[in-house]
Amino acid sequence: MSKVENIEQEVKNLTPSELSAFRRWFLDFDAQIWDRQIEEDVRKGKLDKLAEEALAAHRVEKSKEI
Repeated sequence: MSKVENIEQEVKNLTPSELSAFRRWFLDFDAQIWDRQIEEDVRKGKLDKLAEEALAAHRVEKSKEI
């Protein structure tokens, strides 16, 4: 059985309160990973083109305030 399959089985065996706590933990864990990936992409310049396009659109008034 793979690690993922083991984890799936363990999750299925959680009580409702344990499952709720696991969900909260996993959402936070996943958000932290996402944040680190975005920060790394910014540092490597991977988002520069998108930022330039957005600023160019804003300069010619093709953007909206939110």
